[in-house]
Amino acid sequence: MDVELIFRIAAIGILVAVLNILLQRSGRDEQALMTTIAALVVVLMIVVQKISELFNLIRTLFGL
Repeated sequence: MDVELIFRIAAIGILVAVLNILLQRSGRDEQALMTTIAALVVVLMIVVQKISELFNLIRTLFGL
């Protein structure tokens, strides 16, 4: 597994956590929730892309 991928996901998590705290403290709970959901979608897209690359590698490895 690529270490850069782990750092990228961790950076997104830290950024979203800070934004979430700032938005909740300013009374914008709905925007904080939407920010968290958007970040979750971005991370899931990154993970799904990597899983797709893994399946393509397995497919070419076994000649399927």
